[in-house]
Amino acid sequence: MNTTLLSSPLQGFTDFRFRNAFHKYFGGIDTFYSPYIKLNGKLVVKGSYERDILPENNSTLQVIPQIITNDAEEFLFVAKYVKQMGYNELNWNLGCPYPMVAKSGMGSGLICNTERIREILDRAHSETDIIVSMKMRMGYENPSEILDVFPILEQFPIKNIAIHARIGKQLYKGGVDLDSFQRCLDVSKHKLYYNGDITSVEAFRSLQERFPSIDHFMIGRGLIADPFLPSMIKNNTTEYPENRFEIFEEFHETIYREYDAYLQGPTPIKMKMLGFWEYFSESFSNPQKTLKKIKKAGNSKHYEEAVKEIFKSEK
Repeated sequence: MNTTLLSSPLQGFTDFRFRNAFHKYFGGIDTFYSPYIKLNGKLVVKGSYERDILPENNSTLQVIPQIITNDAEEFLFVAKYVKQMGYNELNWNLGCPYPMVAKSGMGSGLICNTERIREILDRAHSETDIIVSMKMRMGYENPSEILDVFPILEQFPIKNIAIHARIGKQLYKGGVDLDSFQRCLDVSKHKLYYNGDITSVEAFRSLQERFPSIDHFMIGRGLIADPFLPSMIKNNTTEYPENRFEIFEEFHETIYREYDAYLQGPTPIKMKMLGFWEYFSESFSNPQKTLKKIKKAGNSKHYEEAVKEIFKSEK
């Protein structure tokens, strides 16, 4: 069975700069989902969201825009907006676990509101011709919440539902709940994608064994922590390329320069790269020591020196 690999969007990380560099240096991802568009009650798309999905910024990639909302008008507005840009599909985020989002009844906090979900899907399918796909957790409070949503979802021609096998309240803590994911597979008539804790080729293989009917897998944090992972899964190997850290260093240099040119001032770039290194460090032989070096770098000169040193120690 051919496996399709998708990049799960991570707010603040997987924008077009990251996606393009990732695709160039590592590959292995068939389709990228853009981090969600959020309107905050105004029918206006922020410039940063627009830049992220502009076709000219994604010319070598297959990208699907994503929205987070609990409002039908917002959904319709963004659906028409992305259609005008040439996109045929809009992914709806019912997965975001962050308390501020969930408590305002969006992301995983919307899963328990079946009536609102039905209303939005009804209007999306009757008032636009956008293809709708979904990204969900199994609930916010407990994993059976999603089971109450499936009868609603069956009423609509949703392209697919990517399910992160956790509940929102967990954030990213604790393990994935594979038994509850199996229940989703048993109940849903829709095409399901698997998401959650694909952090190594071995982890992927055991999930593939556990769920033989799944042929679409979504990788989120694992893809940032080990950018070689998707291509290794595709090539069915656990061997890294010989020049692993040279490639990684070039990739780092590319995104660092791009973010540095875009973000104004030393503090934003420092915070941006520190966020990445919290994941990148997992690829190095001593993650804690690696991260400590990055944290200690007080300015860009020291940061660049620390990065050189980190890569040099692995070659």
